[in-house]
Amino acid sequence: MALRCGIVGLPNVGKSTIFNALTSAGAQSANYPFCTIEPNVGMVSVPDPRLDRLVSMIEPAKITPATFEFVDIAGLVEGASKGEGLGNQFLAHIRETNAIAHVVRCFENDDIIHVRGKIDPLSDIGIINLELILADMDSLEKQLQKLEKKARGADPESKKSYELARHIQKTLEQEKPARATVLNPEDQALVASFGLLTMKPVLYVCNVNEEDAARGNAETRRVADFARTEGSHHLIISGKIEEELIGLPPADREPFLESLSLSEPGLNRLIRSGYALLDYITFFTAGEQEVRAWPIAAGTRAPAAAGTIHSDMERGFIRAEIMTCEDVFSLGSMNRVKEAGRMRLEGKDYVMQDGDVAYFRFNV
Repeated sequence: MALRCGIVGLPNVGKSTIFNALTSAGAQSANYPFCTIEPNVGMVSVPDPRLDRLVSMIEPAKITPATFEFVDIAGLVEGASKGEGLGNQFLAHIRETNAIAHVVRCFENDDIIHVRGKIDPLSDIGIINLELILADMDSLEKQLQKLEKKARGADPESKKSYELARHIQKTLEQEKPARATVLNPEDQALVASFGLLTMKPVLYVCNVNEEDAARGNAETRRVADFARTEGSHHLIISGKIEEELIGLPPADREPFLESLSLSEPGLNRLIRSGYALLDYITFFTAGEQEVRAWPIAAGTRAPAAAGTIHSDMERGFIRAEIMTCEDVFSLGSMNRVKEAGRMRLEGKDYVMQDGDVAYFRFNV
C-alpha cells in the first residue's frame, strides 16, 4: 500500500513551495488564496544511509528505495467543514491520506499575504484543527444514528462500536481531536473504520525564514510546546532555503547548507519524519540483482513482511534468514556475517526489526 501524507494548512503558509522542493514536481505556487485546488501528488524516496551503504558494498544491478507519497492539499479556511472555500472537496482529499503534515507560517514577510492579516501560528493551527474536528463531529453523528439502531440488537460488536463512537464524540465536543481519546489497543481497528480526520497522526511543519532555519524562533517554540501537549511532533524547515537548494548544482548544495549551519536539507528530515509518523520501519533484501528497502508497520511478523514482496511468500512461508545492517557493515559483507554465525533463522512469530536484512524461504 502507498504511504500517503497530506500537506495541509491555511492559504499562503508555504505548502506548495515546500511540496515543489520536496518532489520537484513544479506545483503552482502563487501569492493568493486557493492557488492549489486539485491536489498535487508526488512520490519521494525515503533517504536512508543504510541503503546507500548496502548498495556500495554489493553494487547491485538495481536499487529500489522505500517511497513515500506526499499530497499537496489546497489551503483550508474558516468554515471549511460547512463547505466554505471548497472545504468539502479539500476535506475529502485529507480523508484519503494516512497522516497529516500541517504547515504553519512562522515567518514575517510583508510581500506575502496572510489570510488573517497577522502571524499567529497557534491561531492558525486552531482554525485548521477546529474545522477538522467539526467535520468529524458531523461524520460521527451520522454514523451514530446507524450504529444506535444496530446496537439495540444482540450483536455485541455493534454495541461496542456504538459505545466507542460515543466515547470519541465526547472528546470532539470538547474541541479536542479524536486522537486525544484514551483508547485500548484492541479498539484501534474499530476506530479506523470510523474514518475520522482527527485520528490521523500530525506533524506540525514550522515554515521559517532563512535566518531561523537552524535554531527556530519564538513562534516555532510556541508550536513545539503545543505539539507536545497533544502528543504530536514538530519540525522546523525553511521553504525558501529548500526552494533555493534544488536550483543549485549538486556540488554547491553542501557548502550552501554549511553557510546556514545546516547539516542536511530540511526536506530529508521532513520525509523521514513523515515516514516515522506512521510508525513504519524498513527491512532490506539484498543481492546482486537488487538491493531494496521495504516499508512495513512496526510490529509486523515475518510472514506478513514476506507478503509485502509477494503474496505467495506469505502463503508458503517456511522461515526467514535474518541478519542486521550493523553486522553487515561491521563485518564487511553478508557472507562474513554467515561465516561468523551471526545470521539467524526465524519462524512465523518473529517480529521484524528496523534494519533487518532478510531472505525468506517459502514453498507453494
